[in-house]
Amino acid sequence: MSTIETKPDGLIDRRTFVDHLVANRGDDLCIVAGLGSPCYDLKAAGDHPLNFYLYGAMGGAVPMAMGLAAAQPEKRVMALTGDGEVLMGLTGLAAAGAEGLENLIVVVLDNERYGETGQQTTHTARGVNLAQTAIGLGYRAVRDIKTPDEAAELHDWIKTVQGPACAVVKISAEAAGMALPPQDGVYLKHRFRERLLGVQPR
Repeated sequence: MSTIETKPDGLIDRRTFVDHLVANRGDDLCIVAGLGSPCYDLKAAGDHPLNFYLYGAMGGAVPMAMGLAAAQPEKRVMALTGDGEVLMGLTGLAAAGAEGLENLIVVVLDNERYGETGQQTTHTARGVNLAQTAIGLGYRAVRDIKTPDEAAELHDWIKTVQGPACAVVKISAEAAGMALPPQDGVYLKHRFRERLLGVQPR
């Protein structure tokens, strides 16, 4: 398992964090990765049939993870998303909190930037606190993560926490570069379904 590093700005390095978060996950955790960098981070940590990468579906990660968690209550389901996506689709975060699914975890990589459109600052750079927002939206367990030691605890937390749960991780705004996962949506759908349900595509 990798060590979580920090960048020169003192904030958590996104790649080493995600790598640590999903290490040795097996088939017990399904992950829906949100638009842009969360997809690249998850792929850099190692491709897996139970990764579902949402390349261009802004705001879709949390609602999709919520639906999956409702349909598969015996599985743990995580939405790996960014602050920009959550802010532009806050209704999805609210719906997931209201639904009350015990097997749902939302991990927000908060770099205070819209990384896919030019690094413009988001509202979290101006005082909006997504962890406090999640508490107000009914999440049972909320973590506000700012240090590597706190971040390291999430590896075990996501395996045992009773959801709906939300962890907001303050990460460096320094870009990590692309690590492109498969881009064929039909292929991703079929391999995910086959691993999850044991159903071969027709």
